[in-house]
Amino acid sequence: MLGNVGMVVIKGLTGYFGNSHALIADAIESATDVVSSLLVLFGIKYANKPADKNHPYGHGRAEPLVTFLVVGFLIASALFIAYESVKNIQTQHDLPKPYTLIVLGVIIIWKEILYRSVIKKGIQINSSSLKADAWHHRSDAISSIAAFIGISIALILGKGYESADDWAALFASGFILYNSYLIFRPALGEIMDEHFYDDLITEIRQASHHVDGIINTEKCFIRKVGMKYHVDLHAVVDAHLSVKEGHQLAHKLKDTLQQEIRQLGQILIHIEPNE
Repeated sequence: MLGNVGMVVIKGLTGYFGNSHALIADAIESATDVVSSLLVLFGIKYANKPADKNHPYGHGRAEPLVTFLVVGFLIASALFIAYESVKNIQTQHDLPKPYTLIVLGVIIIWKEILYRSVIKKGIQINSSSLKADAWHHRSDAISSIAAFIGISIALILGKGYESADDWAALFASGFILYNSYLIFRPALGEIMDEHFYDDLITEIRQASHHVDGIINTEKCFIRKVGMKYHVDLHAVVDAHLSVKEGHQLAHKLKDTLQQEIRQLGQILIHIEPNE
């Protein structure tokens, strides 16, 4: 967040004094990064609250909801950049200053570093909102690359190409909108309990066979809630086991799965007799 505040100041001042409308629009896009990061911070803290009487499955659904808000900020910033670009294309203005390219080069490198750092953590903790925030950094880098290309064209070709950076910003806004959809789609699937987890199901079945007494597994349903995966699993056991023995085996299977696959949350085991 501190980095993004710095980006807003640097881009805004460089764009204003360097005659680059694309850089000014880029600064406004960075301002939305600060707000979205605050939302992600709140969302992750709230999603990690333990289960209570009113939320027996925990508070994890807050995570994709925050992702929707982050996507909303991305869309809003993309539309604003597009609006400003179209307006500036129709307005006569001076060529951008050459030093704006140096500033943009540093910004592109910094934003890509931020993207890689945040996306790595998002994957590590299974956080959809953190992944969305990472893409906010990547979209910022992309808009800066577009501005870099546009300003370079304007400086190389000279008079008559002053609006090249505005066209570049317009292109970047379209790319940001496309990425907004890519971020929104998995979060929507998470809310709707859509199935994305074939690899995890395979891992659960393999771990289940490590438990003595588990003959096979049948149905396995998974839903992601926050950063945890809740599992409903049908396990096949010897039909001649007593109810008590089947109950104990179910607990043993549940404990084994939670030890071997740390990202699992609540696990419901349904015992099926082997016929």
